[in-house]
Amino acid sequence: MHVRLIDPSAYTPPYDHALANALVRAGDRVTLVTSEFPYGRIPEPEGYEIEHGFYRRAVGPAGSRVRRAAKLVQHVPDMRRLRRTARDADVVHFQWLAVQHLDVHLLPKDRPVVLTAHDVLPREARAGQRDAQRRLYERVDAVVVHSRHGRDRLVDDLGVDPAKVHEIPHGAFRHLTTLTPAELAPAFANTKRPVVLFFGLLRPYKGVDVLLEAWRRLGETAAPAELWIVGLPKMDMTALRAAAPAGVRFVDRFVSDQEAASYFGRADVVVLPYREIDQSGVLFTALAFGRPMVLSDVGGFPEIAREGAAELVPPGDPAALADALGTLLGDHTRRRALASRAAQLAAGAYSWDAVAEAHQRVYRSLVA
Repeated sequence: MHVRLIDPSAYTPPYDHALANALVRAGDRVTLVTSEFPYGRIPEPEGYEIEHGFYRRAVGPAGSRVRRAAKLVQHVPDMRRLRRTARDADVVHFQWLAVQHLDVHLLPKDRPVVLTAHDVLPREARAGQRDAQRRLYERVDAVVVHSRHGRDRLVDDLGVDPAKVHEIPHGAFRHLTTLTPAELAPAFANTKRPVVLFFGLLRPYKGVDVLLEAWRRLGETAAPAELWIVGLPKMDMTALRAAAPAGVRFVDRFVSDQEAASYFGRADVVVLPYREIDQSGVLFTALAFGRPMVLSDVGGFPEIAREGAAELVPPGDPAALADALGTLLGDHTRRRALASRAAQLAAGAYSWDAVAEAHQRVYRSLVA
């Protein structure tokens, strides 16, 4: 079977790479259609093909208004071109469609179309965007979600036909564990203290402010530790940085996969204090590295905690978060148990081979 995976803006190269590789290992031919990733190198393909079929004349710095405008101008002709080139595929599988009010009219018409709902609904929605997203779900042949929570939102809240919603978990990014880790800066590499890691794009819904307040409270009662906040800001961090308590280190930029391997390899605990989420690639990176986690009780996170790989805290509660972090930092036996279970899940139910097999069942049901 020939599958075309489509990620127009290259929002999730690690996910695209891992799924494409796993589908190839399972016997399918895969073509990833995407655009140049503006922040750095992406994983090399291992058996699948890459076509840079989107935004080939994008200009301006990554994330700038100029670049967004250039991409928008090219979006319709690029989607129309995809309609033609997709005729050689058995299934067309979109990972992201960000111009929903246009995309619903531009999807291929003569091939089964799958859409993965990485975000079930836009988090910072523009006017009319949520309704346009719902129309997309109605238009495609199948929707993939990464959690029971995501399925319930689609079926119960949006009224999407349950027959077309398929719950397939996010895979653990174990390929990152095979990389040669980058050398950390001396201030990071030489610390002897326990390290709590927050990793990923910095956005308001991810609860960095809650985490910093929890860390302030923790510093008043716990043994010394360090909090590393690593990721590219998509929000103004000026006030948060200025008010950060002792023991906090910031790396406020995009980091490479090799750097990510270094940070996760050094972390004693990974924390995701999100206010809301469906599911998170950061979580599945921590799972791959076998790291104990503290997660907010939101979205699909409780499903991982029920598997025995994480502790849960109420969202937006710095006191509870401080208690959970302090307890875990002081309990080596509990950290080891959580880490062991995380590694088991990464190699089993959340392996990419298992994820690929589930996708293949969806694809073949549509072709049949």
